[in-house]
Amino acid sequence: MLFPTVTFALFFIVVLPVSWLLMPHQTRWKLFMLAASYYFYGYWNPRFVLLLVASSLFNQLCAVLIHRADNEQVRRLLLGAAVVGNLGVLGYFKYYGFFVSSGTNLLDNLGLNISPEILTVTLPIGISFFTFQALSYVIDIYRRTFEPVKMLEFAVFLSFFPQLVAGPIVRASEFLPQLKLRHDPRRVDSSRAFFLIFLGLFKKVVIANFLGTEIVDAVFGSPDQASSFEVLIGIYAYAVQIYADFSGYTDMAIGLALLLGFRFPQNFDAPYTSVSLQDFWRRWHMTLSRWLRDYLYIPLGGNRGSRLATYRNLMITMVLGGLWHGAAWTFVVWGAIHGAGLSFEHWRRERREARGEAEPDDTVWRRVGLRILTFNVVCFAWVFFRATSFQNAWDVLTRLLWHWTDPSPLITWAVLITIAVGIGAQFVPKEAMGRAMAAFSRLSPISQGAVLGLALFVTNTLGPRGVAPFIYFQF
Repeated sequence: MLFPTVTFALFFIVVLPVSWLLMPHQTRWKLFMLAASYYFYGYWNPRFVLLLVASSLFNQLCAVLIHRADNEQVRRLLLGAAVVGNLGVLGYFKYYGFFVSSGTNLLDNLGLNISPEILTVTLPIGISFFTFQALSYVIDIYRRTFEPVKMLEFAVFLSFFPQLVAGPIVRASEFLPQLKLRHDPRRVDSSRAFFLIFLGLFKKVVIANFLGTEIVDAVFGSPDQASSFEVLIGIYAYAVQIYADFSGYTDMAIGLALLLGFRFPQNFDAPYTSVSLQDFWRRWHMTLSRWLRDYLYIPLGGNRGSRLATYRNLMITMVLGGLWHGAAWTFVVWGAIHGAGLSFEHWRRERREARGEAEPDDTVWRRVGLRILTFNVVCFAWVFFRATSFQNAWDVLTRLLWHWTDPSPLITWAVLITIAVGIGAQFVPKEAMGRAMAAFSRLSPISQGAVLGLALFVTNTLGPRGVAPFIYFQF
């Protein structure tokens, strides 16, 4: 069920008032929210609701057993079973075909011709997201960050529909305490919620869908028919498309959760204003970045070991982060590019400190140069993220070299303006956005309705017909 559809609007119109009516009766509210979330998830394929239920039962059992165990070795064995169980299910649904075909190709190269029958496995939407949330819950129980909650509460946390299929990755420590609060509909920041929902709707329907249909799909679908200028603009357009698409979803998810009385963590913070790759990962998909840091990079040793160990940990973290996004070697390369870039930045910083050199002056021109460099490195990596194969990525990149004089009909003023808006809006000061939200909140309900109605009309007018699935639904 897609957010920007009439079907979801009708679903939410029913869920919102019933949720607030049942809120004083916590058990009834939890049962209702669980049923609503299962309906939302099962609308695409009802069979996978059973997978979500099984994940809830398995991880709650592991968490309770870990909490009750006194022997540290037993606790580690139980944690290992939980990790293996979760990653095993994720691996079967998401990586089965990838590993079998990769292994078969490797054996073919060694002269061993084996042709195993590869099953067609349907990938459940959002499995990567709720698997990571479940793992964070079990690991935090192992670390004694908090105690297990009741089964019903954990099931609501794992299936809560605003963030179920594409994040943000909300941790148990961020969500579960909110279940115990007294929620008052009169204290809901509805102005901010509606602002975020329509901002996300505009990003997705107008910016992301427009760039995808007007240039990105054509450039990556048939790079041999595009000019070098079209390829360059197509790569930049994809950078804006994936940002608008994913941040648009999380804006809507945060806004919908707010209307239900819950607060989600921020997931994006103007990532294309970054002055380094490290800065980029502090701003892009922030909940995933923090998850990888806390549950993978730091347990691997972080930067506490030798220089080479730090580089190894960065590479492992980013390569696995790339593989998390999709079962293809192109995602591994995407992660490796970021891992190598982060390692290089770490090496330069250590080298400067070893020489006793001061940090260069933070001038305007230096920031501009670093932003341009970082953005282009990120865009280079996006080519592999978007490409359907290595050959497709190679065709896109090589097309940049020799066809600058070819005609470029795909590049229109509308495309260029949309890209400029998508990037330029990230340089708008946070204070200005805060003032805009505050001004909207001061309007009367009738005026707010008029503004939202106008925004919806403009979005519907400017956006292409139909709504494409969110890019991160496939992850």
